[in-house]
Amino acid sequence: MARTYTAGEAARALGISLDTLRRWDRQGRIRVQRDSANRRVVAAREVERLRGDERRTLSARNRLEGVVREVKIEGLLAEVELDVTKGGRLVAVITRESAESLGLMPGMSAAAVVKATSVMVER
Repeated sequence: MARTYTAGEAARALGISLDTLRRWDRQGRIRVQRDSANRRVVAAREVERLRGDERRTLSARNRLEGVVREVKIEGLLAEVELDVTKGGRLVAVITRESAESLGLMPGMSAAAVVKATSVMVER
């Protein structure tokens, strides 16, 4: 099942108020669905579409775009394996909290950002 956000979560992710999200829904600027209790829910892909590249503000120049192959969570850490789009594979060890907050799942697009000796994963 595709990841969805509550209306409040989607508004926070987009940096807008809940009232603005509701207005955008009425205007057709955002695609929302309704859950079984008739509450607005927004697909993660819709949030990504509306955010565009605005959230990518790191100074790192070494960005490796790819697709998540596997996420192994053990204790406080998560090992994320990416199939890098331009060939190769990269494995990063990040915190479990980061992996969960990014909602990483096999098959979704993500990028590894390399800065000095650290590798961060973004979605």
